[in-house]
Amino acid sequence: MFAFGKLLGSYRFALSLIAGSNVWLTYSLVTEVFDRRTGIIAALLLVLSPLFLIQSALFLSYAPTTALNLAFAFAYFRANRTGDLHTAALAGLFIGVAFFSRPYTAVLFAIPFIVHAIWTLYGDNRSARMRQATTAVVGLCGVMIAMGYNALMTGSPLLFPYQAFAPHDGLGFGHRAILGYERIYTPALALEANARVVSALFSDWVVAGPLGTALATGGLFAITIRRQWDGKKAVLAALFCSIIVGNICFWGNLNILGVLESSDDGLINYYGPQYHFDLLVPTAAFAAHGAVVGTERLRHRISGRFDTGRTGSILAVVLLASTVTFGGVAAVTVAEPLRENAAVSTQLEDGYEPFENRSFDNALVFLPTPYGDWLNHPFQALRNDPEFDGNVLYAIQENQFAVVDAYPNRTFYRYGYRGQWGPFFGSPVDANLQRVQVVRGERIVLENHLTVPATASSISIRLATNQGYAYYAADDPGKSLDFRLVTTERNVHLVGEVESLGNRSVPIGPQDSVQITAFVDQGTGSGFNYRVRMPVERSNGTVGVLTPYVEVCQDPRRCGGEAMYIPGETVPDVSVETRLVKNQTETNQRGDRKPLGQDDLVVHQ
Repeated sequence: MFAFGKLLGSYRFALSLIAGSNVWLTYSLVTEVFDRRTGIIAALLLVLSPLFLIQSALFLSYAPTTALNLAFAFAYFRANRTGDLHTAALAGLFIGVAFFSRPYTAVLFAIPFIVHAIWTLYGDNRSARMRQATTAVVGLCGVMIAMGYNALMTGSPLLFPYQAFAPHDGLGFGHRAILGYERIYTPALALEANARVVSALFSDWVVAGPLGTALATGGLFAITIRRQWDGKKAVLAALFCSIIVGNICFWGNLNILGVLESSDDGLINYYGPQYHFDLLVPTAAFAAHGAVVGTERLRHRISGRFDTGRTGSILAVVLLASTVTFGGVAAVTVAEPLRENAAVSTQLEDGYEPFENRSFDNALVFLPTPYGDWLNHPFQALRNDPEFDGNVLYAIQENQFAVVDAYPNRTFYRYGYRGQWGPFFGSPVDANLQRVQVVRGERIVLENHLTVPATASSISIRLATNQGYAYYAADDPGKSLDFRLVTTERNVHLVGEVESLGNRSVPIGPQDSVQITAFVDQGTGSGFNYRVRMPVERSNGTVGVLTPYVEVCQDPRRCGGEAMYIPGETVPDVSVETRLVKNQTETNQRGDRKPLGQDDLVVHQ
């Protein structure tokens, strides 16, 4: 569905089409169940729902699946009214595609309709049997196609791709895990989490929050006391049961809450209770019916107390006041999540700033992995073309030499940032795009120039590879510290304004990462780290290195990907300069920068 939008010129066209489809289908469905006036009001209430506005602006599967479910519901009810088998087949088609999109969501939505279909089969009703059989057969074709897709992708018809990707992130109770986060999902915990999610849905995310919920409750109550229940209204109301109860079995509703004891964290504050998105439609439907019934009762009461000439004026004033109040509450309810998401968008713009207004020509960019080895999570905007032949490719920062060897003719970059990547938690980042060179030779020297604040008393250095480590020290560094990292086919060691505190060299493996951590001690237990991390590969008597990744870590917890050195973004008197030199002989033990010969290759950073 999103790809179709791209064919029209932009993925965002698909968002507009899906949102418009949900509004139109809500109107059509509610008109089928109630009447046209109720359908118009229900469509308007859907548009004013915060959850609808937020989810309709996201490239997620909830709004598209709801469109498919609503198309199924409308076609199902229309087929039951007209007896048309073609419409019945369309109903099966839509629920089959919905099952392919989000299987569990489609099943929860379809359960009340399945019960209704079975109920219509009682008695000698050949037309109903043909109609329901048509819907069932076509719908089951969608299920079979999904299972065939599973068999092709995972080797088992019953193993869905997402289960293969994250086997512990699914339905049921017990041990559940995703991205290193794990919980024992018990029924008691499920009930508590889902109670909070449903409470948030009806207090914050439906139209006008508590007022909209009260209006929908009034609509349900009016149908009950007037004994106006029929099959269609009962099916629509039963969605509250099937979706709410069914979601208790899914621990995702716990995850979107964040910390249960806190009311202001978790994705639910930005995206809403997304797994309950389908409930917006029955809520809007019964709220619209409540509004219609309330207006009729109000007109009846006014007409009984006042003359005909004044009835219209009084009714208009009361309805206007009610609409303004309801609209004001709806606006306040919508404003908060929109404001929260606008702040996130600003944070993301800062993170993506190095890519803005920039074109690439045959480039490859290495990306960090703050959430684990997921290429496009959280950097969804940085996507590869399907054929991996675009002007820019993206790769995670692992097995970097394998990537370099696979694309030797590309220009390499490394994307990094300072700060914790947490746009949803208000954590700003300063980002940078670093040019990466590949240097190979028998001996490669990395020259390091570190500025030292006047408050520094000493510097201790740890040189480490995957094979071992060594320690060095600089007791009187002065205003700067210069030393060199010498890399050969066998090992690495430091020379210059540092003193070895034991073994001088450290062996390297065939594929390794050399890391220099220089702790600048500023007394009384305070200080900061310079960290230089350089990928290394050895083969055929030579060694290859990539331009190092340099960090300045005021907070040790940020070291390891969230403290990239960006000139001008650190405190005064803190800066790093590195220089890679190929085939330079080790003649200057002080680490001063010697003149270069014609065989020397230099890479500045």
